[in-house]
Amino acid sequence: MPTTVKQIVCVKWGTKYGPEYVNRLYAMVKGNITPPFRFVCLTDSRAGIRAEVECFDLPELGCPHPVGTFGKWKKVVLWGKEVPGLTGVALFVDLDSIIVGSIDDYFTYGDPNDVILARNWAVPLRKLGQTSVFRYPVGANPHILEDFRADPQGIGDRFQYEQHYMTHAVKGGIKFWPEPWTKHFRLHCLPQFPIRLFVPARLPKSARIVTFPGGPTPDDALHGRWNKRTPKSRGSLGHILATFRPVSERVDNRRWRHLRAFLLPVPWIAKYWRE
Repeated sequence: MPTTVKQIVCVKWGTKYGPEYVNRLYAMVKGNITPPFRFVCLTDSRAGIRAEVECFDLPELGCPHPVGTFGKWKKVVLWGKEVPGLTGVALFVDLDSIIVGSIDDYFTYGDPNDVILARNWAVPLRKLGQTSVFRYPVGANPHILEDFRADPQGIGDRFQYEQHYMTHAVKGGIKFWPEPWTKHFRLHCLPQFPIRLFVPARLPKSARIVTFPGGPTPDDALHGRWNKRTPKSRGSLGHILATFRPVSERVDNRRWRHLRAFLLPVPWIAKYWRE
């Protein structure tokens, strides 16, 4: 696939992820790509973002956010006929991703008109895409945003997640990255329970990008916590004992889900996830 400048785009809104997530993602891209490239961030706040990042205002969703759904619906603005700062082909990468190898092939794989995603391994028997890392021709599927704006609640009720809607709506269908490239932290790196009580998450040798959909975040995994309900790792025994303590001391209100929601600190994250 011929290309001149490789384009990477991310989106940042709200306060869940600070500017350090943008800055670290930029640093990981820079260290794992053959220039020339440009790094674009669509955001509602440019404060603290390093100067090398090209920031543009994140477009408004243009309709009410669907209630009672789980998707990150603001990402649908990427499918507008025009996207600030972008033309041609762009590679979207979620802020809570860790790049651990060369991403050059993400720009040469397939046809420029393809929409290519990681397979959603949480539901492997269905042909569903996972939108943590996807490449697309900017402006080629404007109906995705237009149709959503016309019926946001109906689409939200039907698909629940924006990635399910996108999988369904792309004209000509989606394609998937080669399986070894893009790994899901919980499903591909973290050992199954109860092994995870004693064995830390590993980094698959074939991985180029590790994604963290649904948590824990890279910051939490680095410090051995499932979420911010526990300030730091309590170790396997402390975690097990917390199962029988008050809800305020558990990762999840339900005891069985709390027990499974455990990981040891993941030191390899610090090697890659830094500026």
